[in-house]
Amino acid sequence: MRQLGKVGFLVRGGGHSVGFLYLGCPDLRLRLFGRNRVGCLCPPCRDRRGKLKRKAYEQALDPMREELAIMARWVKTTGQRLVVIFEGRDTAGKGGAIRAISEKLNPKVCRTVALSKPTPRESGQWYFQRYVEHLPGAGEIVLFDRSWYNRAGVERVMGFADEAQVAQFLRQVPVFERMLVDDGILLFKYWLTTDQAQQEERLRERLDDPLKRYKLSPIDLAAREKYDAYTAAREAMLKASHTEHAPWTLVDFNDQKRGRLTLVRDLLDRLPDTRIDPPPLDFPPLEGPLRSETYSVLAPVAPYPAGAEADDA
Repeated sequence: MRQLGKVGFLVRGGGHSVGFLYLGCPDLRLRLFGRNRVGCLCPPCRDRRGKLKRKAYEQALDPMREELAIMARWVKTTGQRLVVIFEGRDTAGKGGAIRAISEKLNPKVCRTVALSKPTPRESGQWYFQRYVEHLPGAGEIVLFDRSWYNRAGVERVMGFADEAQVAQFLRQVPVFERMLVDDGILLFKYWLTTDQAQQEERLRERLDDPLKRYKLSPIDLAAREKYDAYTAAREAMLKASHTEHAPWTLVDFNDQKRGRLTLVRDLLDRLPDTRIDPPPLDFPPLEGPLRSETYSVLAPVAPYPAGAEADDA
């Protein structure tokens, strides 16, 4: 057990973080990490809507980020190839889930792929071709913010692909993914679920918030009326592509923070033992006094005014 400041204690078992004893909980309950066991429901951890507060979320995510860093070192050292697919409705929270995983990882090891609509040349290729070039090499992690499953989702619902193209995709995707897995790629597929009321709330927030306005597109607005059509398309997709070699995992993202914790914990729990020591590094003391920066050509710009941080708060 390791104390994290005045917050609580990180409980370890088998070399992994298995729980967090949060001192802010009235009953000091142990929050266990694992499938459907993430987060506390006591009032200090929830906002007025019953969703996980930012502070409680960060406290739960921090030890998982430590595990993610260890996992990334394992991937790089052993030459593993890891692919994680994030799918879901508009506003489900794919970007936030990806950032929860990648934010503290080496970008040379972990990269995100979010492809725009296909070019005319790509439209004339084998459908999977433009995704193949983004698959990981040895020692890489690739997070797909939407993926080849666009064909079974948005392309089908919005009429960008006809039924013959969709049927062909649903026949080919299990074979394609079997090839990836047989070649040694570790493949995880997550669908982030969101109720329509939550989707409407998030779309309205994007419309009203100038910092989020870029996330709102005409296609997003057109898709508002097609909630049931997306549900039907998803169920057909799951029926065809939820296989033993490449199963889907559905995660409730009505509370996005709790959903991120659930997803990250599930991913870590399903990977093999990733514990690997970092390579030893010699860090001898420098000789002589430590130097300050000196400038002869240019000087730094004036620093941010002292105390401005407090004024902004």
